[in-house]
Amino acid sequence: MPTIDWLKQEFDYGYDSGDVLSLAPNDTRIQEENLVGGSYREVFLKAVVPHLKPDAKVLELGPGKGSWSRAILNYIPEGELQVVDFQDVKQWLHPENYGGRLTCHIAKDNSFSAVEDDYFDFFWSFGVLCHNNVENIAQILKNSLSKLKPGALAIHQYADWNKLDDYGWEKGGIPLNFQQKPDDQIWWPRNNRATMASIAQKAGWSVITADLGLVERDSMIVLRRLG
Repeated sequence: MPTIDWLKQEFDYGYDSGDVLSLAPNDTRIQEENLVGGSYREVFLKAVVPHLKPDAKVLELGPGKGSWSRAILNYIPEGELQVVDFQDVKQWLHPENYGGRLTCHIAKDNSFSAVEDDYFDFFWSFGVLCHNNVENIAQILKNSLSKLKPGALAIHQYADWNKLDDYGWEKGGIPLNFQQKPDDQIWWPRNNRATMASIAQKAGWSVITADLGLVERDSMIVLRRLG
């Protein structure tokens, strides 16, 4: 099921995580945070903000309706955000409101051909790699590596079935019958910290940590592009 064609169709409505910076989360964010077992505000402040300089150039994969994108733009007033999505996200992100600081690319594949090499200071995704099988993730990590500057960091949330077992499938909103189905028939393919770290290393990344430990259901890997 997690083919590129399926991903293009499944999220055409634009995924929304709510306002990730608000002190009081709205209903959308409350529901999401209950599923993942963590605070999106805490995730952003601890995982993203420390790596954002005012003039940073940031790449985001799969922004959907732009919950994380808008938060990032708040912290890079002199910087630039480029987002890559299978959908035309301009209808939700309205780049015309950001004075050239936001560029939205429509992807046809996982090549990242629309963005420059050696350009970005930070690469971010949340709610994206969890819907990709390991073959797709390998493509994404391999093809995105050259887009970052040497020394730049990437942080990605991904599905971790080991953590999901501990957290609870029903509590996490993932159907229990996925355990008996192959990855190409489910929207939450198998992955864990050891697998994800191996994929990243084979793609050429240096793994800083396989999980930041900020949410209970999923993992968030921190990667660095070496020089």
